Amino acid sequence: MTEAISLDISSLYADTGTAKLADLPQYAKKAQALAGNGNIVTLTGQGPIWLYLYVSHALHGKVVKLQYNSPVTGDVVIYDHSPF
Repeated sequence: MTEAISLDISSLYADTGTAKLADLPQYAKKAQALAGNGNIVTLTGQGPIWLYLYVSHALHGKVVKLQYNSPVTGDVVIYDHSPF
């Protein structure tokens, strides 16, 4: 069953308070674990654009739909692989 999951990017580096390029593989593993398989994931929260891009790439093939949400843009679909 497909779930809708909201993933706050800042939660990936909350333990250090600052995102670090050297920790990208750990962020990807955390994001994949939180996203699960075949779900609809919405990325939100503060974080550097390079982290958003890396997580987006890491979730490709694992989630059915990935979107971004902010108060300014609302939902923006990054990709949607749903056959429906």
